[in-house]
Amino acid sequence: MTSTVAVIGLGAMGLPMATRLAERFEVRGFDIAAERIALAAEKGVTPADSAADAVADAQAVLVAVRTGEQLNGLLFGETGLASHLADGAVVILTSTVGTDGIADIAARLAEHGAQLVDAPLSGGPVRAGEGDLLIVVGATPAALEVARPVLEQLASTLSIVGDKPGDGQALKTVNQLLCGVHIAAAAEALALADALGLDREKTLEALTAGAANSFMLGNRGPRALQAYDEDGAEVLSRLDIFVKDMGIVGDAARAAHLSTPVANAAEQLFLLGEAQGLGAHDDSAVIRVIAPERRS
Repeated sequence: MTSTVAVIGLGAMGLPMATRLAERFEVRGFDIAAERIALAAEKGVTPADSAADAVADAQAVLVAVRTGEQLNGLLFGETGLASHLADGAVVILTSTVGTDGIADIAARLAEHGAQLVDAPLSGGPVRAGEGDLLIVVGATPAALEVARPVLEQLASTLSIVGDKPGDGQALKTVNQLLCGVHIAAAAEALALADALGLDREKTLEALTAGAANSFMLGNRGPRALQAYDEDGAEVLSRLDIFVKDMGIVGDAARAAHLSTPVANAAEQLFLLGEAQGLGAHDDSAVIRVIAPERRS
């Protein structure tokens, strides 16, 4: 039975996930930033002095990293966590890092008596705190049995897509192809509406009420309209995350010898946005690549 969960990294997603998990489990959290640990402590998370202390005796360890290299370093680096994991513990990977190297990481964890649960998620910080995430999972049945209570506490949609680590990453790659294309398409449509002299808010309202609607149009559209404000839109998903994710999509497509011209075009917009200094802005700011200035 899973009773103790460690959350390593208490950033934009890690903190609300830790807070949500603390409603049901004993949660120990660690972050390199002391202020994030303090915030977590205010929300019922037990602060740990180190990542190693956080994972000691924890049945499940939740990690969020940016790349596969960071995951390797966290687990197997000079001060890696693998040697501190409890026997039979599961490491729940919530990040989108692609399929490369996942099987090797799972094999190395097995040498330490632990298992990898490949569980990339989607939904953003607000939904993380509400337990309203989409999580796609690739894991062995034994690992899933340990991780399931944790995943169910975080997810409104939990999709078990395969029985091995890497399956979750594969499906999340497909998911990110669509998300990246939809964000770029939404930005392009709203920029065109502005160029045609249409009222931007009324245009968005009409589009989201009809067949042209998508989750990304409804979610990112209002923030795209704020992209030209002095402070821009609230950053809920950084633009450079989609530089990374669309790169993963491109790598996977090339490895499969599959042409993805629409995804490639969207990737170029995110790359241009990053080059123009928008990497730390909300990803809806990609509209400023298409239309640097608002016309109406």
